[in-house]
Amino acid sequence: MKSELNNLSKQALIELVLKQHIQAQNHREELQHHKSELQHHKSELQHKNFIIDQLSRMLFGTKSEKFKTVPVDPSQLTLSFEELTAIKQPVEEDQDPTEKPATKKPSNKKNHPGRHKLPDDLPEKVIVIEPEMSTEGLVKIGEERTEILEIAPAKFFKLVIIRPKYAKKDGEGVFVGEMPSRPIEKCLAGNALLAHLLIGKYEDHLPLYRQQQIFKRLGIKIPPSTIDGWIRQLGTLLEPLYEAMVRAVKNVGYLQADETPLRVLDKRVKGKCHLGYFWAYHAPLKKLVVFDYKPGRNKDAPREILDDFKGYLQTDGYAVYDQYNQKQGVTHLACWAHARRYFEQALKYDKVRAEFAMQKIQQLYQIEREAKIFSQEDRKSYRIEKALPVINELGKFISEQNKEVLPKSPIGKAFGYAINRWDALQDYLYEGKLLIDNNCIENTIRPNALGRKNWLFAGSHNGAKRSAMFYSFLGTCKLNGVDPNQWLTHVLKNIADHKVNRLHELFPQNFIQKINM
Repeated sequence: MKSELNNLSKQALIELVLKQHIQAQNHREELQHHKSELQHHKSELQHKNFIIDQLSRMLFGTKSEKFKTVPVDPSQLTLSFEELTAIKQPVEEDQDPTEKPATKKPSNKKNHPGRHKLPDDLPEKVIVIEPEMSTEGLVKIGEERTEILEIAPAKFFKLVIIRPKYAKKDGEGVFVGEMPSRPIEKCLAGNALLAHLLIGKYEDHLPLYRQQQIFKRLGIKIPPSTIDGWIRQLGTLLEPLYEAMVRAVKNVGYLQADETPLRVLDKRVKGKCHLGYFWAYHAPLKKLVVFDYKPGRNKDAPREILDDFKGYLQTDGYAVYDQYNQKQGVTHLACWAHARRYFEQALKYDKVRAEFAMQKIQQLYQIEREAKIFSQEDRKSYRIEKALPVINELGKFISEQNKEVLPKSPIGKAFGYAINRWDALQDYLYEGKLLIDNNCIENTIRPNALGRKNWLFAGSHNGAKRSAMFYSFLGTCKLNGVDPNQWLTHVLKNIADHKVNRLHELFPQNFIQKINM
């Protein structure tokens, strides 16, 4: 080989060196390409495993996102597993290293809370049981008292309204008492029964056909078509009250928004259900929630409510809400609970980074618990003093560590979600009345998910709109601690004669104010 090189000319040697250099460069590029492909496949595999884990958790695992950890120092991120296992715990001077430390077996016994005490205002039915032997000549020295909770089955009764007729002796005119206002003219059902039907379906999640079967067992046979007709007529009657609530929501200065799916029968597509959505709008300061049914989830769906809205709008990360980020007069707030959820999902794949971020978010929630006792102005000052440094520290950590992770990895997605919404995550510091997350609205739409498991789908798009209206009423009752049965019976008794420009007086929050007066 050496002799062959000696026989080559200078030009030939130069060409040979260049050729070898090009080949080496090609090999390096090919090696780099294979490394990139390998890294890509690893990233894709991790992403697919992450999806499988999340689906398995949804089907079989716990839904809890509770998190407990010890403080984590970000400087320890480069500590390897081998280095961690090499660290030994210090041994106390008086302790024999070969002796196992004594451990106290935890007791599984819990202090019994005692028997549940029944409310004092429950009506009583007293049964006295005397001894079988004769008590003649005996002195009563006391008694044994046992309280048992019992129930009387529901009973129907006839409400008979009698209006005597009177006439003057001269025959001029007949006088009779005025018939009370009724929500549905010539309806067989009274106000309490109509309220019971609505509460049964939309609060207790009993489909109407199940309620009809319950009535049948109690000896009352009402055709399903009749009950359906009552619900439709109640929807028409209560629609003005619902529209008044929608107008009230549009005019508040702080609103939370979210959406949840709903299957709806579509006559145009036989054998299939259409996927529609309930859009929920919650006014935390007014304790008011409104549901709006839309057939889709596109960017036009929330515009009917939000296009004229001015103030603070708090949502999750769904892209449809991004159109309000730059809208004049709207400050878009993000949700720390959603940001935290991404880090919780990344715990299995990058424990140290995810734990550090979750610990900081945990500190923010601790500050919120402490700030509840303050007025709105003092709460704002307290947040700026305590929460802002924590947010800044977390932001610096995310910015630095985001350069070291793959964008498609679970921790990379968590960093990306927070970075893209960082300003909106901090905007709750503007005013003390703002909340750190929109968990309140998620709690208001959770009962809908329970309902879907029972009645499965809405019978039509119009039926879905009625459901949104009834969920608005009952959700607002829940926010204000109002008994929905009492409120709805009261509304059905009065709404037919109530003035349209004063419908706000029938809102659940105003109903409880009248009770307290």
